[in-house]
Amino acid sequence: MDALSLEASARSESKAVPPYLYVTVLSSLSIMVGLIWDISWHLSIGRDGLFSAPHLAIYLGGVTAGLFSGYRVLRLTFAGNAVERAGSVKFWGIFYGSLGNLFCIWGALAMLTSAPFDDWWHNTYGLDVTILSPPHTVLLLGMITIQLGAIVSVVAYQNLGGATMTPDTQTRFTWLFGFSSGFMVAMLYTMASEYLSRHDMHGVLFYEVASLIFPLFLVAFSVASHSRWGATQAATVYSVLMLVMLWILPLFPATPRLGPVLNPITTFQPFDFPLLLVFPALAIDLIIHRPSLANSWLRSVVCSLAFLVLLLAVQWPFANVLMASKGHWFFGTSKWYFGSDANWEFRYAFGPWMISSGLDLVKGLAIALVLGMLTSRVGLAWGSWLKRIVR
Repeated sequence: MDALSLEASARSESKAVPPYLYVTVLSSLSIMVGLIWDISWHLSIGRDGLFSAPHLAIYLGGVTAGLFSGYRVLRLTFAGNAVERAGSVKFWGIFYGSLGNLFCIWGALAMLTSAPFDDWWHNTYGLDVTILSPPHTVLLLGMITIQLGAIVSVVAYQNLGGATMTPDTQTRFTWLFGFSSGFMVAMLYTMASEYLSRHDMHGVLFYEVASLIFPLFLVAFSVASHSRWGATQAATVYSVLMLVMLWILPLFPATPRLGPVLNPITTFQPFDFPLLLVFPALAIDLIIHRPSLANSWLRSVVCSLAFLVLLLAVQWPFANVLMASKGHWFFGTSKWYFGSDANWEFRYAFGPWMISSGLDLVKGLAIALVLGMLTSRVGLAWGSWLKRIVR
């Protein structure tokens, strides 16, 4: 069978959405729900076990993605035909699979490795004082790898099908890409949340961290998406997921199991209100799809500037709204760790050390602009690579 026949056959298969893509994207969702729930568990209850409910949700996502991807690799290796193997990646000299399958398998292995490591860490050193403890870092790398596998799997089929897909199938792929990329944005936000709380929003470090992380991915998603609004869709999915978890978790009872209890709570403490990333994401989509901005470095500068200016314009004043809400359920500002003093004078106010001004503000924003420019340029390259993947 010649190369043209192989490509035509592969394209015909790509017209339908393979069930495993739905499973992989749902696995990414399960991971995010479990992760946010786990953080809430630590804020509300304290110590958890290896098989706590949030951990099971996380592991369910990892194991499911790994098993489905592993099955596809084994089936393709030992029962696949020439057409299927021609459209796959050969690795370790024996196996055949898609690039997305490989990412999911590697991610699942990392997650499973982190589980006993995390349990030993807690038994040896007690509670974590940071999200990025060594076992959590291994776990997060595994989760991100699975999420990357979901994104790569979706874009590979989407790129291969191209214009031959029916409008209904194109719509499904657009939604799958929007969900998988949005869950990735939620993961990034969760990882950096220690620097992105409402108390940080009047300091330059907040904008430096945001410019280091989000432009890279939002730009890449905008470039790689077959929709005109790839970055906006990702930011919207992220926002909806965080809001749903923000409003649902406090509906369930929770009691601290560790001391000292300085803030006696009775329900799960929610995660933070999502950042208003939809506004800079919308600007990024408009910039990316503007034909007059063909130069990559110029486009990177404009994306960085738009991201920083819009984020500053909406997030700085919105921080005042969050502080003024003083525990309102809609904004989730009632969240407070049970081991922290509930009567702290700066619980709903900015301490003087939290506010950047004058030269420090200008220098910090300049650094954020440069960081955003560099990460936007990387995002352009990564997005172009994603758009070329067909395996």
